[in-house]
Amino acid sequence: MKLAEVARKLGCHLEGPADAEISGVAGIESAGPGQITFLANRRYFPVLKTTRASAVLVDERIALEREAGAAPIAALRTSNPYLAFARAIELFYNAPRYVPGIHPTAILAKTAQVGKGAHIGPYCFIDENAEIGENAVLHSFVTIYQGAKIGNNFFAHAHAVVREFCQLGDRVILQNGAIIGGDGLGFAKQKDGTWYKMQQSGPAVLEDDVEVQANACVDRATVGETRVGRGSKLDDLVLVGHASRVGTNTMLCGQVGLAGSTRIGDGCILAGQVGTAGHLSVGDGTVVTAQSGIPNDVPARALYSGYPAVENRQWLKTTAALNRLPDLQRRVWELESEIEKLKARSR
Repeated sequence: MKLAEVARKLGCHLEGPADAEISGVAGIESAGPGQITFLANRRYFPVLKTTRASAVLVDERIALEREAGAAPIAALRTSNPYLAFARAIELFYNAPRYVPGIHPTAILAKTAQVGKGAHIGPYCFIDENAEIGENAVLHSFVTIYQGAKIGNNFFAHAHAVVREFCQLGDRVILQNGAIIGGDGLGFAKQKDGTWYKMQQSGPAVLEDDVEVQANACVDRATVGETRVGRGSKLDDLVLVGHASRVGTNTMLCGQVGLAGSTRIGDGCILAGQVGTAGHLSVGDGTVVTAQSGIPNDVPARALYSGYPAVENRQWLKTTAALNRLPDLQRRVWELESEIEKLKARSR
């Protein structure tokens, strides 16, 4: 594909040879001639001087500087290089196509309903009264329990599970091993110290354009529902506890855990291994940095860190003070020693 055509399809302003032939995309460190790369992180600025890529997706304000002897590089100017790179991948990657049809090893209950254009792969099982919309792809070993209702353009990779009576909107993607609507951790303690299992009667609900990645779990509710809002993304090994609610366009990164009845607002980012106590709220637009623990409510549009999670600037000051603690402790000992000497002289 000619570079001019790439620029047109991506909506970028081209600075460089329009007839340059482009065959693919690659990261800035590994890209070679004929490939497009991108620059979105300042830590890679030095690599921009030496990359062998033929073109780079770059912010409109960044000047291209090259080392002496390095081949010229074309610029595809855009306000969002990372988003443009995501779209560029689609221009060159031939994703697998799935022919409509039902594999002979798949089992569909008599009352199950599957829309037209669906691909039901090997050893899939769709239980009684389940409903799946048009153009679904169930790769293999996918299980849909009874009464589940799923919208159009559903894609479930191998070993994904949707439990009974759960509701999924349009364009939902479940990666390998994702479990939607598994039982939440609901047990009542009895007099003899044993645990009495509570029926988890409330479904999990995933709105349109939600993606749940590998081995992540959205638990069903004891009563009511667990809900993940439109456009939200759940990374690998995320747990959304029973009766929790995740807002729209929120991202929960790897190994995030939400205890039961947690409320996460719209447009939030919880970085890797963030954990929350139950029955609390995180406001809209808030970012919580990696490995933070949230024991209490967090306001909207905040940046929180640490355990217990506090405002990021406070956490940075606390961390800096902690790093100086050995020196401060030594100085205290020295001062205490001086005080003892002064007391001895005054006696």
